Amino acid sequence: MKRLLALTVAIVTLAGINSHADEAKDNYDKGCAKCHGADGKGDTKMGKKMGIKDLTDAKVQANFTDEKAFKAIKEGVKDGEKTLMKPSEDLKDDQIKAMVTYVRTFKK
Repeated sequence: MKRLLALTVAIVTLAGINSHADEAKDNYDKGCAKCHGADGKGDTKMGKKMGIKDLTDAKVQANFTDEKAFKAIKEGVKDGEKTLMKPSEDLKDDQIKAMVTYVRTFKK
């Protein structure tokens, strides 16, 4: 009985993790891929125009913390008065954290 309960808990947990991963990918595709590209390389018309960094590059990923990535997604990114990235106001904190985790999967 204990094994069955443990197995059930594990399955439910994994389903929840997969659900967050799927949601994070969907949120990324809707709000980020236009500039950052579906693969995170920034090789899009807008990405090239804005000088978006390649998120698959390990050095690029090493230069920003999860906290910085979270803040950029939540609050956006500005260069003086110029908005470089709009904030994702419709995402909750746990959705932003899941997206940061998703972006980390781009690292090669």
